Amino acid sequence: MKLIGAGLPRTATTTQMIALEMLGLPCYHMRDMMMDRANAVPQWRAALEGNGPWDELFEGKESVVDWPGSYHWRELMDVYPDAKVLLSVRSPESWVESMNNTISQIFVGDSLMHNLARAQYHVDPDFKAWIDVMSDMWDASGVTVGGDEQKMASTMEEWNQKVIDAVPADRLLVWHPKDGWEPLCELLDLEVPDGPVPNVNDTENFQKNLIMGPAIEAINGWWDDNKGPADAATEQRAATA
Repeated sequence: MKLIGAGLPRTATTTQMIALEMLGLPCYHMRDMMMDRANAVPQWRAALEGNGPWDELFEGKESVVDWPGSYHWRELMDVYPDAKVLLSVRSPESWVESMNNTISQIFVGDSLMHNLARAQYHVDPDFKAWIDVMSDMWDASGVTVGGDEQKMASTMEEWNQKVIDAVPADRLLVWHPKDGWEPLCELLDLEVPDGPVPNVNDTENFQKNLIMGPAIEAINGWWDDNKGPADAATEQRAATA
């Protein structure tokens, strides 16, 4: 493990994942957990309870960004003492807006995405277990997920400050993608690639491809297995028409 992301979700973590892999550092991201929920959720539940199987979770990876990994930045600093720490940042206002367009809708509100996610929660045990771990993690983090936007912003800034206060300066990079390759490559002692840092805005992808699309598939699958019998009254009316 060469780099531990300590930034919150919705701080360009998909951009970071792509950038780090361009630099030759295979990266663990929330997407890895979501693609293997049956195995990954119990592992991250164990981590949340203080028994993280880190080498198993990060097998083949040299970096980790986004939750669930970045939630555990303090512990991972001790597990991987030679790894650098990357704190990805953005303005509190833009972070709140991004959260409200994506992650917050899973947990609160009355949007289509929220209601589809809640329906999947009731019919898909692996999804339910994932949501429960994520909910417990957000609660334990002290970061407000939705609702009071001022509190969301202030708890986001408090999270960042805790990282800055705890990580030795020679081990930490506070970084925004607009800062470019140079500080990231200097931190990791790597050559600077040609071209800019990739710019990935994944809000619509998150909404439709990571949450709503899979929810509809899960609900349809549940219905295929649980649909009721034929409507005898409709059949009788059709027969006598």
